[in-house]
Parts: sequence; C-alpha cells; structure tokens
Amino acid sequence: MISVIASIRVKAGRRSEFLQIFKANVPKVREEKGCVEYFPTVDVDSGLPPQALDENMVTIIEKWESLEALRDHLTAPHMLAYKGKIKEIVEDLSLKVLQEA
Repeated sequence: MISVIASIRVKAGRRSEFLQIFKANVPKVREEKGCVEYFPTVDVDSGLPPQALDENMVTIIEKWESLEALRDHLTAPHMLAYKGKIKEIVEDLSLKVLQEA
C-alpha cells in the first residue's frame, strides 16, 4: 500500500475554484485500478499548537494499492486534462509518497 500526501498551494482567493475543478475529477480517479482513497482536505482551526493555518493550501490524501497504480494515475488522460485546468491556479506543489514502516 502506498500513501500520498500532496500539498497544493493555490493563488490567493482561488481555493474554491481549485476545489470545484478537483472535486469534478475525483469520481474518475476513484474508478482507477488501484485507487483505495482519494480526497481533498483543507485546514481546520483546531487550536492545537504548533498548527499553522493556511487558507491557500489544499492537502490531498491518497492511498494506492501499488506504486505502479500511482504512476498510472499520474499519466491518466483525465489527470492530464485536470493539470491543464489548474495550471494557472496553483502556485506550488509538494508531494510525499509513503509506505508503512
């Protein structure tokens, strides 16, 4: 099992637009072979230190059956179309690809 945490910084004031595009693509991703879990999250003010809130950050939580399934996901036609739609909205992206220790 592969877990992915993708942190996507969007341009100020464009989070809702990004989430609308992202959520429209989610059903296609969930149909992909090897997709176990795939959803966007945003910060919630928990009041717990040392949490740092960022209204321009969207964190994607993913689980894949294998690294091969993840690689196939990244080149799927709907993902290439999605990337084209968000390229002017996203400022930065970081990716953590993890396996259970």
